[in-house]
Amino acid sequence: MMKIKKVLIAGLAALSCTLWAGPKEQIDAAVARGVKFLRSRQAEDGHFSDAQMPALTALPLWAFVCGGEGGTEAAKKAAAFVLKTQRPDGGFYVPKPGRGGSGLGNYNTSVCMSALFESGLAPAKAILDARTYIAGSQLTGDDTMAGGFGYDRASRRRYADLSNTSYALDAMRRTEKVEDFRPRGEARVDVNWEQAIKFVERLQETQGERAGGAAYNQRTAQAGTATNRSGRVELRAYGSMSYAAVLTMCHAKLTREDPRVRSALGYCSKFWTVDENPGMGSQGLYYYYDILARALSVAGVDELVQPDGRKVNWRDELAAKLLSLQRPDGSWENDNNRFWENDPVLATSFAILSLVLCR
Repeated sequence: MMKIKKVLIAGLAALSCTLWAGPKEQIDAAVARGVKFLRSRQAEDGHFSDAQMPALTALPLWAFVCGGEGGTEAAKKAAAFVLKTQRPDGGFYVPKPGRGGSGLGNYNTSVCMSALFESGLAPAKAILDARTYIAGSQLTGDDTMAGGFGYDRASRRRYADLSNTSYALDAMRRTEKVEDFRPRGEARVDVNWEQAIKFVERLQETQGERAGGAAYNQRTAQAGTATNRSGRVELRAYGSMSYAAVLTMCHAKLTREDPRVRSALGYCSKFWTVDENPGMGSQGLYYYYDILARALSVAGVDELVQPDGRKVNWRDELAAKLLSLQRPDGSWENDNNRFWENDPVLATSFAILSLVLCR
């Protein structure tokens, strides 16, 4: 069966995994050590960390590809394992009956679809079926969740958040050219981008010191709450979700001149740091690095202008920080495990994906 790698070279150009032309030797060496560490943690059947969570194998696969090892045996074993988790409905997940979140189908499928596409190790049909699954997971209606995505479309409650939404929309935009290979007679599949933007808009703060920043959703206070000028309690915007907003809006083809994008980038500039996830401290730090790099790359931003006029080369600062955090065995790890980042496989995958975009 025709592989994505052979037929979609042009489609990879915008988000290809080549290394930054800065301190290239240092980055090359750090990525190589990280990839070597990941290889040492792979199970015999190809999976990493938790066989019940395909995304935790897809992320190292993606890191292998970006580290120039997409054709290795380790990458092929990882891809084969992920492909075995695809369900008849097109999603990549392991069902967990009786749990409200089931197998976290949306999250797992979005990550797996992106990684498999970048690896070129999946048949077109697998990607097309996953696109159908994700498109069918977008919430419709007229409430505050409409347009967004949650962890799992099989969930018993109506739920969406910006993290899952950004993963889903990144995967859909990344793989959109695969629709050219959908069998004749089948309708092309996509999401409702207009509704997705409305979902993101509802999460952006419009006033105060965090104006332009975005919250996780309108129900879960990941970074606490604040009272606006009208006396209404709002959930706080924070770093990683604000970059997720930038990524989502740019994938929806809003330009940097759009006031919503400009406002979000203003928040990112004002609260720029690589020492923490703004508003969350060390929680989700490596996810923050990853979403930051993807968002600013897709937005075409090279420098962030600080309130005092100082220009920040985000690639230089992020690369230097990641190089400083790598451990002697080649891994990265977060001591704060709120979002599973004390698993060095997860943190190392995020670190590699971030480093290769620092160019």
